[in-house]
Amino acid sequence: MNEKQIRKNMAILPVSSISKLTGLSPRQLRYYEQFDLVHPKRSKGNQRLYSLNDIDCLLDIKDYLSSGMTMAEVKRVMLKQSPIADQETAEVSDTAARKIFSKEMLQIGRWNIHDSNNLY
Repeated sequence: MNEKQIRKNMAILPVSSISKLTGLSPRQLRYYEQFDLVHPKRSKGNQRLYSLNDIDCLLDIKDYLSSGMTMAEVKRVMLKQSPIADQETAEVSDTAARKIFSKEMLQIGRWNIHDSNNLY
């Protein structure tokens, strides 16, 4: 991750600042967190802290809801847009990683294997 991305991911903005920047109430922010759409970090005092990327996400949510989408639809859209970089922290077993890699390689046609089920 480059320095710009690191800075955009730094959770430093409290709820009051986020409310002013997005026009969302603290209750709306908590609701979106409960609905698993945003994941603010917590300070040592358990205060929610948001990043610049969180602001972008919240503004997207606000736009989707303004266009008439339901929360379930918004969640589906947000999950599809979720960057792969967020998945870097998820633990993947060596076997699972090999299966994913094999499947991707088969999809791009680099391996000439007729039966991908026999790989593992």
